[in-house]
This record gives sequence, structure tokens and C-alpha cells, in this order.
Amino acid sequence: MNPTEREELARLLPSPGEPVLPNDRRTVLRDHLMRELTSSPGNSSSSNNNRNRTRARRRLVAVAVPLATAAAVTATALLGGSGGRPAPDQEAVDLLNRIAAVAAARPTTPVRDDQYVYVATQGTQDMEEYGVNTLRREDWQPVDGKRSGLARIKVLSGPNPFHQNGDMKLGRDPNVTYYRELEALPTDPQKLYRKIWDGTEGQGPTHEAAALEEIGAMLPSATLLPELNAALYRAAARIPGVSVVRDAEDIAGREGVGLTFNDRDDQDTWVFDKKSLKFLGTDEQALLGVGIADRIGVAPRH
Repeated sequence: MNPTEREELARLLPSPGEPVLPNDRRTVLRDHLMRELTSSPGNSSSSNNNRNRTRARRRLVAVAVPLATAAAVTATALLGGSGGRPAPDQEAVDLLNRIAAVAAARPTTPVRDDQYVYVATQGTQDMEEYGVNTLRREDWQPVDGKRSGLARIKVLSGPNPFHQNGDMKLGRDPNVTYYRELEALPTDPQKLYRKIWDGTEGQGPTHEAAALEEIGAMLPSATLLPELNAALYRAAARIPGVSVVRDAEDIAGREGVGLTFNDRDDQDTWVFDKKSLKFLGTDEQALLGVGIADRIGVAPRH
């Protein structure tokens, strides 16, 4: 977190004269809150320090992937020639295949540099001894990454001891993949897969988990780029460790079909509507909306 974001978030917290907690305890809780609130949903990390940790579930907003059955054979061949890793689960590949086809068919919207990518999410936050609350977060990130963004946070239910409702300025963040950077990624699935695979070597609990998390972090904004969105799904289909959950539910309670990681201790699950195959979110974070906004702080019209 950069100094500007820390200062903005600090404004959402009560002044030093208000708490009844001891100073050292308050500092621990406040730092915990800052870490939770300033992890941007749907942002891909390019920082080696962050990637060498097990990147938190809250940063993972989606994953999917595809290939036609014939393409799946190609994916298996790629894996077989890359260190003898096991082949992807065929049922998961087939589902990701269908999801990718739907993603590729979505219309493309022209985007200007002066606009903002809007992402709305819902999740929970453990406030330690206070309990668990439910948060809604809206983010406005500049398309070109050259201006400040905004995060708007609201506690929907549960404890709110630090009164963290409000707006927070988001400065330029090297861990965020901005829209124009996403736009520059290859849309050829094999090239994209190789770029992601090579870029996540030595990270995460396993290389497969790190690569899938990298893909998942890009998906919210990538829904605005149909060709890239489909390519991300197809790249993920080349990675083993994903399986189908026939009856899944995102954290907002919406039901669908899911994809989960077999080799992750936290067993993240991505949830898709069974009919439309639209991405709904995960069992940790619901994706409520993605769009292009003309003004910071104003949600786009759908």
C-alpha cells in the first residue's frame, strides 16, 4: 500500500482519542483492516514479493477456460511436453471450453483513456474479536493507469467498530494490471498461457495454483475484452488441478456450477450461472458488476 492510500484509509477510521482499546492492540487491528480493504478486487499482481506469498483468496475473483475437445487434446500434449505434469481434468476443460465460447461472443465496447473501469464486489471480513461483517466495495480504476482511482466501501451487515464506510483514493499501484495493460496481452491462448506460466514460476504453494490465481485476478476487467477473456479461459484449461463442482454457490448466495482448485488448501470455487455461464463470483467474493464509467465515483449505467 502506498502512502497516499494509507492516508486516505486512515481518514475512514476514528481519531486517536476515540478508541478504548490499548494503543498496541488498536495498531494491530487497524493494520489488519488496512490490509483487508486495500487489496483491490480483480487486480493482477506483478510484484515478486506479493507473488512469493500465497496470494490471498480475496484477490481471486474468477477463473475459467476452454478449448474445444480437439483443443483440449492440444492442451494435454502441451502439458505432457512440459515436465511431465498431469493432464487437466477433461470435465473441467469441457466446461471451461463452453465458458470461453460464451465470453468470446460478448460485444466489445470502445474505451477512452479518460474513462474508468468499474468493478463492484461483495465479500466478508473477519474483525477478529468483533466478529464477521459483510462488505460491498466499488472500485473505479483509470483505464490508462495514469490518474488516481477510487474505492468506495460500505458495511452491509455485522460489526463496524472502525466505521470504515466511505471513499478512499487509490494511487498508482504497480500490483494492478490496468485496462490498457490487459489490452496489450496476447489473445492467442498458447502464447498467453506461456506468458502467465513463465511469469509465475517459483510462486504460490504450487506453480499451477499461482498461474490459475494470476488468471483469476485478471478476469473481472477482462470481461470487457472478449477475445482476451476467452483466451484466459483457454489458457487456464491447459493447467491441471481444476475440477467441476456441480452445485456451487457464491458468497452472496447465488447458485450455479463451479470450478475449484484441487491443489489449494483453501479450495477456492468460481461460480457460473448454469444457463448463461456468466461469472457470478467465488465462494469468497461475489462479482456484482463490471463496466466502464465516464466519471469517478459514478457507477455506469447498465
